[in-house]
Order: sequence, then structure tokens, then C-alpha cells
Amino acid sequence: MYQKITIIGNLGRDPEMRYLPSGQAVTNISVATNRKYNDSNGQKVDETTWFRVSVWGAQAESVNQYLKQGSKVLVEGRLRPDPETGGPNIWTRNDGTPGSNFEITAQNVLFLSSRSEDQAFQASEPGGTSDPVDEDDIPF
Repeated sequence: MYQKITIIGNLGRDPEMRYLPSGQAVTNISVATNRKYNDSNGQKVDETTWFRVSVWGAQAESVNQYLKQGSKVLVEGRLRPDPETGGPNIWTRNDGTPGSNFEITAQNVLFLSSRSEDQAFQASEPGGTSDPVDEDDIPF
């Protein structure tokens, strides 16, 4: 049996890297994928799905070094279901609304935006900082 997922999206925040006691690097990134469409009533719908991605080993170090909030990436990997439910992780936000996210263990991460594109994105934001999403909207 085989399982593989491929997503393309933007980082919602800067990568967070740590080292396990064994010395192996692991970097966690949050990736938002966006879909825009018209519903059956003709209303425009913007849909964002969040993925938590764990990247391991030397690739984790590269992701941490070269990517930042707003970077566009392609991630290939496998879904990691919630051990209790077998589905996505589900929780309640501070405002009482339900939230969920999907977890992916990355096998491959491709950088789709160049450093100059990331810098141009940063420079285009007011005050020179990137804040494409509200911190409260990131589900982890």
C-alpha cells in the first residue's frame, strides 16, 4: 500500500527548527493552500486549508535556513492522521470556534519562490514586514 500527498502553498510563519536528543534536525512549517471559486449561488468563495509539515534531517536545516514567512513551497509527503480519530487534528480556538489542520511528514520540499521574490514580497508590505495572515488564524 502507498500514500502520497502533494501541496503547493505559502508559509504562514517562519520555520521553527529544533534538534532531537539524537542530534537529528526537525523543522516545522505551516503551509496555507488557497482555493478560489464561485459557489452554486454565484458567490465568490476563498477557501484556505492549513497543513502542519515536519521536515527531517539535512532538508530540515535547509528549510530553516532559506525559507521564511510568505515563501512559496511544494511539499510531497504522507499524511499523519490523528491517532485517536484517524482524521485531521481538531481543536477549539480561543474564541470558541472549531478548528482543524492536517499533518504531513515531508519527503521532499521544493522552494518555488526565489530569495529575491521573498524580499520583494517583504518590501511590498507596509513597514517592510510580511504578515499575510493574522497570527490567530494559524491553527497551531
